[in-house]
Amino acid sequence: MSRIAAFSRLVLARRRLAFVSAAALLALSGGAHAQGAPGPLPVSAATPVQRRVADTAEFTGRFQASSLVEVRAQVSGQLMQVAFKDGSYVKKGDLLFKIDPRPYAASLAQAEAAIITAQSSVDLTKSDVDRAKDLIRTGNITDQVAQQRQQAYAAAQANLQSARAQADTARLNLEWTDVRSPIDGRIGRKLVTEGNLIASGASSTVLTTIVGVQPIYFYFDVDEQSFLRYIGFIRSGALKPDENGAPVKIALPNSTEFNIDGRIDFTDNQLDQQTGTLRLRATVPNADRFLTPGVFGRVQLTSSPEYDALLVPDDAILSDQTRKIVMTVGPDNKVVPKVVEPGQLNGALRVIKSGLAPDDKVIVNGLMRARPGAEVKPEMVDPTKPETTPGQHGAAKPGEAK
Repeated sequence: MSRIAAFSRLVLARRRLAFVSAAALLALSGGAHAQGAPGPLPVSAATPVQRRVADTAEFTGRFQASSLVEVRAQVSGQLMQVAFKDGSYVKKGDLLFKIDPRPYAASLAQAEAAIITAQSSVDLTKSDVDRAKDLIRTGNITDQVAQQRQQAYAAAQANLQSARAQADTARLNLEWTDVRSPIDGRIGRKLVTEGNLIASGASSTVLTTIVGVQPIYFYFDVDEQSFLRYIGFIRSGALKPDENGAPVKIALPNSTEFNIDGRIDFTDNQLDQQTGTLRLRATVPNADRFLTPGVFGRVQLTSSPEYDALLVPDDAILSDQTRKIVMTVGPDNKVVPKVVEPGQLNGALRVIKSGLAPDDKVIVNGLMRARPGAEVKPEMVDPTKPETTPGQHGAAKPGEAK
């Protein structure tokens, strides 16, 4: 009997709990009806920014050295010294390698001695010629002997010139035992170590390489349509070419900002028939020598004349299948979607080519609450200020449900 009584009490307790839950739900429902429908939801809105802009085009490319030198020895000999640090920046004329100069110093001394000998021969034959001139007047010497002395004097002068040339060559070879940098640039690693025998000539071993990085070049390819459109603007007079080269902006792979300045100073003379592109080159000062040949980058250049445009924050543009729309606030504070044609990004703002009027109120914050036809409470803000920068549009304010 005790089990039956306990079971009866359990059933009774469950019935009482169900009754209390139903009463609570009924009270809550009644309270909600008593409060009425929710009021207009707050959103942030802004009129389009009016600004003069110019379209830009972006292309990819790579940095290349403005000059490249393979350092080779011009004389043969044993490498005595490497006078640079691998990867350092060197100036034109800096000592890089030193080859044993002793054989070339001896050759120079020998050539200088030959000059002295040749000079003595010139002086002797010159005296013979002068005496022959006096003897001819008195008839004590034949014309043949006088001509022989004149020829000996000319031969002595030629020998002197040859000795001087050999001395110049020996002196030059001695200077070439000091291998110096021919340009300013960043040097690579040493490819030959001290103690090795170095051969001379164009086919000799490369000792190291030097690349010029100040300035540095940026090569990129432009598609045919973009090139023709740009040329069309120039021919129509809408764009005027710059005498110093068209300015460009370059961004590195680890940056979204185009903060490197350059100027186009070379355009190839024909399009690549296989790719349909034209090779261009921009020169970048690279004053701090930060940029390195081979680094990938993106270049941005002006592709149209300036025009008046309306701009809205990029995050205020929504996608509806193949269309782009923005949510606007109508005269009755109702949300009105508008189909727009977006253009290029200009900082944090996007150019709107069509679909908006200058006095339209575009919702830039609270987009999750902006349903078409819903009544909202707009708060006008400045879309160029930090509080309405991309990444914050659509975020609920503190204390508000999103």
